[in-house]
Order: sequence, then structure tokens, then C-alpha cells
Amino acid sequence: MEKTYNVEGLSCAGCARTVENTLKDIEGVNNASVNLAEKTATVSYEDTNISFETLSDAVAESGYKLVL
Repeated sequence: MEKTYNVEGLSCAGCARTVENTLKDIEGVNNASVNLAEKTATVSYEDTNISFETLSDAVAESGYKLVL
């Protein structure tokens, strides 16, 4: 399954890398890719029950906001 979310607070490549790595570290996430220009994160994950809140909370701990 793959979903794309908007990310608030991105301002540089380092920010994008931080969000990308944070998402990749979540158990069940196969891959994550952040597009700085579009301020989006595309997350590929197994058919597990990874909730939006799980993803959002992890990104928030890094200082950014994941939005639907």
C-alpha cells in the first residue's frame, strides 16, 4: 500500500531527509520518499494497520507536521 501526505515545516534538503528517515524507521514501513518542492511524503508500507496517528506522531517528534 502507498499513500502520500503533505508535510508542514520543510525548508531544506536536511529537513526532507529527517522526515524520510523518521518514516523509514517505523516498523512496517517499506519505503518513504519526501519531495521537498511539493512538500509531500510518499510512504509505502505492508498491509499492516499502521495508522495515520503513528506516522504523524513520529514526524511530530522530529519537529514537522504530517497532514492528510
